[in-house]
Amino acid sequence: MRRMGIIGGLGPEATLYYYRVIIDLCYENKDLEGNYPEIVIYSLNLEECRHSMEKGNWPELSTKLVAACQSLSRAGAEFGLIAANTPHMVFDHVREKSPIPLLSIVEETSEEVVRRGLKKVGLIGTLITMQSHFYKDVFRRRNISIAVPGEDEQAYIYEKIRSELGVGIMLAETRGRFLQIAQRMKEEDSIQGLILGCTEIPLLLTREELGIPFLDTSKIHAQSALQYSVAKT
Repeated sequence: MRRMGIIGGLGPEATLYYYRVIIDLCYENKDLEGNYPEIVIYSLNLEECRHSMEKGNWPELSTKLVAACQSLSRAGAEFGLIAANTPHMVFDHVREKSPIPLLSIVEETSEEVVRRGLKKVGLIGTLITMQSHFYKDVFRRRNISIAVPGEDEQAYIYEKIRSELGVGIMLAETRGRFLQIAQRMKEEDSIQGLILGCTEIPLLLTREELGIPFLDTSKIHAQSALQYSVAKT
């Protein structure tokens, strides 16, 4: 198995979720027979990275992520992944500078969308994720359209990510509003699936209820990492 490196802390709840998903997948895979991958986790300071992102200081964020990749490499990791969506704004630059291969959450999610035969999907996440082009650019190359919520809906989603989901608070009222937004997008934007484009959102939307798939980017990313880890070299 290849030793896996995870850049976590962005936020901490999502990092726990990644680890849990990987271990659960190992439980479910009879071929592994308890042979779990070696995992190195480098947990970044969330507030420092969030400050860089909110200032739009992408070189600063990129420097932090490259340094984390270097630390993972020194710890023996043979490949890595960033356990968060928004930092993928600088993924291409970080991958270029990283001493180890990196798996992209956006690219792996696009593969899953193609596999399901979906042509138009909704995207919810942080303001940066919803308003930037790093998802749209990758999906456009696969001939997949992306719709995002309206401006007020985006503000609501982001406020709840920051004040609740990111600190482990999951409220039924918030879940209900997220589902209302998704239902509106299904009816008005004709989305065929919904990308949960923030690694904390799957902790709130734990099951599909609207007749369309909810694409858990964290789980898709973690599954791909496990597959890469166990693949024969």
